[in-house]
Amino acid sequence: MLRVGLTGGIGSGKSAVAARLAALGAVIVDSDRIAREVVAPGSDGLAAVVEAFSDRVLAADGTLDRAALGALVFADGAARHRLEEITHPRVRARSAELFAAAPPDAVVVNDVPLLVEVGLAPTYHLVVVVRTAVATRLQRLARDRGMSRAEAERRIAAQADDARRAAAADVLLDNDGGLDDLHAAVDALWRDRLLPYERNVREHRVAGDGVVLPEPDPTWPQQYARLAARIRHALAPADLRLDHVGSTAVPGLAGRDVVDVQVTVPSLAEADGPLARRLADAGFPRLPGRWWDCPRTAVGRGRAGDEGGTGDDGWEKRWHGSADPGRAVQVHLRVAGSPGWRHALLMRDHLRADPDRRAAYLLVKRELAASAPAGVEADTAADPWFHEEYLRAEAWAAQTGWRP
Repeated sequence: MLRVGLTGGIGSGKSAVAARLAALGAVIVDSDRIAREVVAPGSDGLAAVVEAFSDRVLAADGTLDRAALGALVFADGAARHRLEEITHPRVRARSAELFAAAPPDAVVVNDVPLLVEVGLAPTYHLVVVVRTAVATRLQRLARDRGMSRAEAERRIAAQADDARRAAAADVLLDNDGGLDDLHAAVDALWRDRLLPYERNVREHRVAGDGVVLPEPDPTWPQQYARLAARIRHALAPADLRLDHVGSTAVPGLAGRDVVDVQVTVPSLAEADGPLARRLADAGFPRLPGRWWDCPRTAVGRGRAGDEGGTGDDGWEKRWHGSADPGRAVQVHLRVAGSPGWRHALLMRDHLRADPDRRAAYLLVKRELAASAPAGVEADTAADPWFHEEYLRAEAWAAQTGWRP
């Protein structure tokens, strides 16, 4: 199934997004609702809350007085932490039960107010954040929940700020307009990304290549950080080295909008084992066939290989892509210390360190792209300039004492 994390600050309109997704066919796992269930009358969760905060948090009918409890914990960080230690494990356990009960072809949306705060982002295939201006949120909290401005401001301050939530977001839904605008954005997300993403994950199918961007995207490092966290979570308990490589890892370079991730493995046999399945289940299916990198040596050069060749002279690797139609990713599994592994790190660090070589690299890539036939990616493997640049990088490594 496709696991989607949905979050947003209090008053952002996250519940409206969840309701629209439910109407479209998503299975909603509502952490707020579960949080109420785990402290219902007669539950061990309610007993633990009373033990921690006394019976002053109980209403006359024996139910939890959420307003009284909120007044205690939102003004006191230590008290809020005690409450979270009681409720969060119970909410996670019940959420896991609901995920397990969903159909295998479902899009399961986990509505979690504190998704970012508790570090859950890497556990999902995709994180959707509803973003709304603080002024709008304050108005909604006063209108819909009867909160005073001071109380609303305290609630907002107790949560992650907009920048922290945006850093965790694969998708940002702005909700400062009307409900029709929000519904249109959710409908497009469902149709164009969530449904094909679910199908691709289920069928272990790569979505496709990224488009060519005329200018570099300054958010590429942030996007890599999200993807790397997701991959690390998928590969656990294996603790493997991950690196951002390729053009998107070099500030100032433009090109295909593809985030390249290098995973360092002890052997290709290891890459062929359970790691391959874990990556596929996390949304990074393996490309079929044999794949290898183009050798760069002082005596010659070859072409990058694919399933149609032998690759006898190439630097063999395993190659995974992204099932997400909204984010092209290439995951290269290379053996630690191998020539292809070293080359990816060397070229990245060389270009990062030398602005002049970076500018020359970009110019040549653009010239090749302009001369390539329409719809065909420029072939840099056979171009002599890139071989010469590799030799310059090796000289730079020797002069600086660079190590991968």
